[in-house]
Amino acid sequence: MSASLVYYQDCPFCHSQDIHPLLVAKDHTVSKENFEIWHCGHCTNRFTQSIPDLHHIAPYYRAEAYVSHTDTNKGLINQLYHWIRSYTLGNKRKLIKRVSGLQEGSLLDIGAGTGAFAHTMSAAGWKVTALEPDAVARENAANKYGLQLRSAEEIYSLPEASFDVITLWHVLEHVHDLHGYFEQFRKLLKPQGKLVIAVPNYTSKDAAIYGQYWAAWDVPRHLYHFSPAGLQQLAHLKGFDIQQLHPMWFDAFYVSMLSEQYKTGQSHLLAAFWNGLRSNIRALGDPRKCSSLIYILNRN
Repeated sequence: MSASLVYYQDCPFCHSQDIHPLLVAKDHTVSKENFEIWHCGHCTNRFTQSIPDLHHIAPYYRAEAYVSHTDTNKGLINQLYHWIRSYTLGNKRKLIKRVSGLQEGSLLDIGAGTGAFAHTMSAAGWKVTALEPDAVARENAANKYGLQLRSAEEIYSLPEASFDVITLWHVLEHVHDLHGYFEQFRKLLKPQGKLVIAVPNYTSKDAAIYGQYWAAWDVPRHLYHFSPAGLQQLAHLKGFDIQQLHPMWFDAFYVSMLSEQYKTGQSHLLAAFWNGLRSNIRALGDPRKCSSLIYILNRN
């Protein structure tokens, strides 16, 4: 695919020039192109180099296999995704109520996909505003749940101090305007509001096992690749403190299934299950090593 590319001369998180290429990962979902992943020696976060800019990234999301936009349930892996999602939606609802201390409140869900989480919170009595950049996903949300999702650009025009909770479920790694979004988070949250961010964790065991084939690189859609220490540094830089961290245990199995397919061309379910289990066993002793993590942030 031809695109206008963004090439980073310094780290997009901390602006250090202590950056270097680390590995090459393939876009297995759409384009089959290769992209370099670079590492910052200062903040320890990683980033995809030479990414399509905001106006040229959309074609890399246009595939039925991109389940968060299409809601397809074709194939065993996508069926597993839907089973896991149906289970975890309830857990997410409980988590939001617990960390906010509210049974009902105002919530902004950024990158809402086809609206499953927004629908869950709305049904629980929350006033939900949901943003989604992809028009197809917004249409699917309207058809499935009757939700009217707004375009992502509206994050810059929402009223200040209007949300008790802002959520990004595997979304922050997709956002081109990373620093601009954090500025909006501070403006849009109420004084005691909570910012909830879920992202993959490249320091996990499954990332080490699969290396360049690790599905959560998901280039070029994943612009950034966070370590717990790196996200903590970014949060502090942008005026937030990480108050809690929660592991996402199912992600190790789902990511391992995709990674096994990328690496071998076959599902190899037993190998994927074993590697997901190995990853979670390691994370039992240190949850910061889980395949994906949920961070609960306060404004400092």
